[in-house]
Amino acid sequence: MRRHELRRQARPALRLVLAATALLSACAKRDANTFVVGFSQMESDNPWRLAETKSLKDEAAKRGIQLVVTDAQGQTAKQVADVEDLIARHVNVILLAPREFEGLAPALQAAKAAKIPVILVDRAASGVAGQDYVTLLASNFVEQGRRAAEWLAAQTNGTASIVELSGTPGASVATDRAQGFRDELAKHPGMKIVASQTGNFSRATAQGVMQNIAQSLGKKITAVYAHNDEMALGATQALVAAGLKPGSEVKVVSIDGERAALEAIDRGELGATVESNPRFGPLAFDTIDKLRKGETLPPKILITDRFFDKANAKQFIAEAY
Repeated sequence: MRRHELRRQARPALRLVLAATALLSACAKRDANTFVVGFSQMESDNPWRLAETKSLKDEAAKRGIQLVVTDAQGQTAKQVADVEDLIARHVNVILLAPREFEGLAPALQAAKAAKIPVILVDRAASGVAGQDYVTLLASNFVEQGRRAAEWLAAQTNGTASIVELSGTPGASVATDRAQGFRDELAKHPGMKIVASQTGNFSRATAQGVMQNIAQSLGKKITAVYAHNDEMALGATQALVAAGLKPGSEVKVVSIDGERAALEAIDRGELGATVESNPRFGPLAFDTIDKLRKGETLPPKILITDRFFDKANAKQFIAEAY
């Protein structure tokens, strides 16, 4: 084979080597001069998730920290792949909002092997704090469910036939909100859950589920407990379509505190919502600062949540997400 043909065949391989070398050099330079945080968001199809992502982006920009955001689009397998992609980008820390409790173990193991610390945000995942991940930043989801039941008991004088619209099956937040609600209901024997189905934290899904339940139970329904505001809003639409009156005939309580829910409270359609604060930005980056300083962190750090009903909802509409 002639010498010029050998050189021609070697060129593609040489280009690949040079490109790989440049990429490694760029990563090394970036790691030396820039602190990069990765955020694996589970989905971006509802106001709560959008507000959470915005809070993290705003706080990163405020502090001059580069934030790389991925969106798993509600798919656990994609979220595992997203975390693996963040690892390949050599981020310094990963903030992870898990879609479900069990399915993210491969992602945590991959980050651990790469020696990249992971901070869980808003939902738990299987593993041990301090070993498989650094800490969990979250609301007290059990307490949220308990507060919802406490309000409902007061509004119904301890007697109600309740439809529960639960969140994503397998998600820690859905499990905890169900547990807290039931813990409080145990104090009120006249309050019974007559139907419980998942609405998957989706307004449209919950509306369809509630339509079917309303057709079956009709006026037997006197209360609805939704694990988030989006499902509560879908449920109120279904109740109206079924000839029931949310707010008067049917007491509706939910969790999150989004603007549309506060507006529904002001209109009298939704009774109350327990805030689940999505603005994790300041807490997340304060936690990262402590991690960088080598401080010991507790296994869980809670964010403060408020409670909204007819007495105060209107005054907070403007600042709600």
